Amino acid sequence: MTYYTYMVRCSDGSLYTGYTNDLDKRLKAHNTGKGAKYTRSRGPVELVYSEEYKTKEEAMSREWHIKRLSRNKKEELIDDKL
Repeated sequence: MTYYTYMVRCSDGSLYTGYTNDLDKRLKAHNTGKGAKYTRSRGPVELVYSEEYKTKEEAMSREWHIKRLSRNKKEELIDDKL
């Protein structure tokens, strides 16, 4: 199974970071108000960054690290991925 760490840009310009094993399903959940509480009132969201991992633990660890980055560092990650 593949796991993903991802970032979405919300309609208010903020960034949300999460992990999942089904990226398409998770994005649909965010955009239909069934995702994370944070994104429910900030939709629609747009996927701006993702990484693949072989284990849930790796994806969760990466999510934890990304959430601790400054906004500028997160934007750099997004820009580097383009």
